[in-house]
Amino acid sequence: MSVVSAITVTVPATTANLGPGFDCIGAALKLYNQFKFTRLEEGGLTIHVTGTEAERVQTDESNLLYQAFFKFYQHIEQTPPTVKIEIKLGVPLARGLGSSATAIVGGLVAANQLEGVPLSQSQVMELAIAMEGHPDNVVPALLGGCRLAVTSGAGWEICDVPWHQDVVPVVAIPDFELSTSKARGVLPTEVSRADAIFNTAHLGLLLRGLETANGQWLKTALQDKLHQPYRKALIPGYDALNIAAVSAGAYGMVISGAGPTLLALADKLHSEAVEAAMLAAWQEEGITAEVRSLSLDTQGAKSF
Repeated sequence: MSVVSAITVTVPATTANLGPGFDCIGAALKLYNQFKFTRLEEGGLTIHVTGTEAERVQTDESNLLYQAFFKFYQHIEQTPPTVKIEIKLGVPLARGLGSSATAIVGGLVAANQLEGVPLSQSQVMELAIAMEGHPDNVVPALLGGCRLAVTSGAGWEICDVPWHQDVVPVVAIPDFELSTSKARGVLPTEVSRADAIFNTAHLGLLLRGLETANGQWLKTALQDKLHQPYRKALIPGYDALNIAAVSAGAYGMVISGAGPTLLALADKLHSEAVEAAMLAAWQEEGITAEVRSLSLDTQGAKSF
């Protein structure tokens, strides 16, 4: 193993849950944060941030990206080097698109590369899941694609979920935030057996729908009873956007991660109409938003 003096890591945004896959499924999207780490011979930690909302990012040791970087060195029982960090933001903060996952994965991958890759990808993944608390964002951010994560004894089983190229994710990103802690705070601590069975069946159908682009399956599969009925009240205009998206040809609409970004799935023929309908619906609610069709990132975190 040989250490390097600088490394740049790009990490994709993610959309988690996809309706019934609460806390276990997520997909990487072609929207990125970029992090450059450079070793310094002297001086202290410096963090420089550019991009939308750059002024809101912490530039001291409390920065989540640096905390992940530091966590790596704790794990390998070494003292972290002094570094200069340059952050280019492309993923909106606190919007349900995995911005925290990009920081966790970025910090861990950068440290691993700087030290000559002492940890395997699966070991880095385990550290990322431990930091985030659940796998649905950090796993696709690291590995790319759509991923299902299942606990297996002391570790994880990660399953690649085939995603048909005709299924287009459309994200509607509002200009307000929703913290994950607040979104989790509205959830019940227990659910009924009927609701658990409902979600189990719908997640199975979702996996087949994504693989085949079967529209009828996806329309049914995107329903959920574990988190969205409770969280949608935190997102102004949710019902109006849902009606608008489906009326414009979407298979259905779900909350991306903890929200407030909303995710519609559509075919290529209807994706532009779905974009326009969701944007107009939020404008009618007096909310400024960015709505765009994206595609899946299949590479995950990349370093150079």
